[in-house]
Amino acid sequence: MGSFSIKNMFLAADPVVQGVMVLLFIASLASWVVILAKTALLRKVSRIVWNFKKTASSIENEIDPAAFPDFTARIVTAGLKEGQDTAGDESRSDYRERVERSMRVVLSGQLDRLEAGVPLLATVGSTSPFIGLFGTVWGIMHSFIGIAASGETTLAVVAPGIAEALFATAMGLVAAIPAVIAFNKINTTSKKMTKEALAAIGIVGNNLARLTFTEE
Repeated sequence: MGSFSIKNMFLAADPVVQGVMVLLFIASLASWVVILAKTALLRKVSRIVWNFKKTASSIENEIDPAAFPDFTARIVTAGLKEGQDTAGDESRSDYRERVERSMRVVLSGQLDRLEAGVPLLATVGSTSPFIGLFGTVWGIMHSFIGIAASGETTLAVVAPGIAEALFATAMGLVAAIPAVIAFNKINTTSKKMTKEALAAIGIVGNNLARLTFTEE
């Protein structure tokens, strides 16, 4: 029974299959590091964006960047600075679009942090099954060569090589499935947060335009 332990299967496997297993283990480990880091970051940014929209909705007669949380204060500051510039007979809608555009640029730079490492999840999710399959095919081929050399086809001779080969496929799936799920989740959450942040920017831009043109 011990001969079918994971450790023994790895040690008894062909060097190529061992290489595949090590590669898949590293890929899985790296993807989990990204998953855990992004999960924590997404939670933090989600709270910031929610408070950004809440604060923007409470604007009455003054826009104070200090009232906005974390990086959203820089977004609002960019809008205020842009709003200080005049453009002659600029309409209110043109003024608002210009101010919001400056805020969207800052937002884009901040949300780029969410993209770091995410392509790795896509790569692991799309390639791991095929890498595992390569290890399986190679392992089975190596097992058949061993069978031909020994001239024996009993289960005791065939089973270890087949088990080692199939284990490579299992490792490919173990690496790929969490990566694919996390990739889709991160993309969905990121799009939702971006939509909420843009809505908040629209509120700030509208209020800044309202206050500016009222003063005139």
